[in-house]
Amino acid sequence: MKLFYATGTCSLSPHIVALEAGIALDIERVDIFRKPHITAGGHDFTSVNPNGYVPALELDDGSLLTEGAAIVQYLADLRPALKLAPETGTRERYQLQSWLNFVATELHKMYSPWLFHPEYGVQAQEVARAKIGERLAYVEKHLEGSGSHLMGENFTVADAYLFTIVGWSAFAKVDLSAFPRLRAYMGRVGARPKVREAMLAEGMKLAA
Repeated sequence: MKLFYATGTCSLSPHIVALEAGIALDIERVDIFRKPHITAGGHDFTSVNPNGYVPALELDDGSLLTEGAAIVQYLADLRPALKLAPETGTRERYQLQSWLNFVATELHKMYSPWLFHPEYGVQAQEVARAKIGERLAYVEKHLEGSGSHLMGENFTVADAYLFTIVGWSAFAKVDLSAFPRLRAYMGRVGARPKVREAMLAEGMKLAA
């Protein structure tokens, strides 16, 4: 399988999950700052994913899976014994999907595009940061009683996704000082060997 990624984007999440699961992936970087986006192999990325964004996972049979929340569940289900995702059909699986959807719609799409494009204006960015703050307060409250991770003591694919998106906060000027549990959580997840391995492989800086 091959994962198409771009440094500093949400493609870090499935990369983390693959490494945590011990799944061998080829990775190919996409230059998202060029138009059209070009892969490291020199191809127009829209020939891979017509939507033009990462992540995209090319399966061994040549088919393509897109959308990060779907990709991380697919990878987790290849190694069910590791419990990176609860068993399909259980209440816990739907709770996991609830978190994945929350991160995707309430956080991911508030950070990006609004805080990554100054042309949207200061007012739009202030609104986005305020909304993100409300949602992070919800996460902070949840972490008070959830254990060390979103779903309890076990690391799941939802943690890979949340870590990836909240990791944009410094760049996006989102203040995390009011969220001590979230900051501790980010430190725990960021210290995981496979998380650090994925970040290094994608050319990202690691926290000291």
